[in-house]
Amino acid sequence: MTDRASHRTFEELIAEGASVPTEGWDFSWFEGRASEARPSWGYATTMAGWLGRADAVLDVQTGGGEVLDFALAHAPRRPRLAVATEGWAPNVAKATAVLRPRGVAVVASPEDAPLPFADGAFDLVVSRHPVEAPWKEIARVLQDGGVYFAQHVGPGSVHELVEHFLGAQPDERRDARHPDRERRAAEAAGLEIVDLRAERLRVEFYDIAAVVHFLRKVIWMVPGFTVEAYLPRLRALHERIGAEGAFVAHSTRHLLHARKGGGGRASRS
Repeated sequence: MTDRASHRTFEELIAEGASVPTEGWDFSWFEGRASEARPSWGYATTMAGWLGRADAVLDVQTGGGEVLDFALAHAPRRPRLAVATEGWAPNVAKATAVLRPRGVAVVASPEDAPLPFADGAFDLVVSRHPVEAPWKEIARVLQDGGVYFAQHVGPGSVHELVEHFLGAQPDERRDARHPDRERRAAEAAGLEIVDLRAERLRVEFYDIAAVVHFLRKVIWMVPGFTVEAYLPRLRALHERIGAEGAFVAHSTRHLLHARKGGGGRASRS
């Protein structure tokens, strides 16, 4: 437990974690309260290189637009066209504020709806941690030779935390995001996998406020999570963190580079 949390009561920490705004994918609030090792490939920096070779780019499920904003700021060349989609209203507002100064249009589009763009409209589609990759739609909006470059959440990510609240999970939930399944789904949609890498990464939570904020922000981990519904489990975890200093879990991530058949601009390295 961090020094700033050690002298605070369970109730105070719970109240803080429940009050922090959850929009966007800026995780700076967790500084000193939780940590997660980062994948070795450096997704945002590598994405910047792809942007420098692209003409028309789509960022699917952009969140608050922070990753695309970083990549555009570091791209050696700006694409002619950059568009982002997002399905959650608070994130749409935040992404618009972040990306409008860079000339990026943010389109409100539900995650399960068809992408509102013409066939072959983009030579590069990117996404960081989509809830579920819409493979057929990605393939449809890519031009021949176009590239899908993304970082996905892998199978059983942070399952130690999930199972603390929900108990042992069935294998099908743990394996739902397995990279082999995603490879097959991408290929079924007409994409060729050029590169697929996976890593397992250490995650540590240093106080219960961080756990509460995380579960409110990453809503698919414990569906329907509320403090009231899980108060006994939160208290038990708070006591465990106090005794052990941190709650340790592991995230899984995989990097996907896929290409639609043909020879397009973004497909060239």
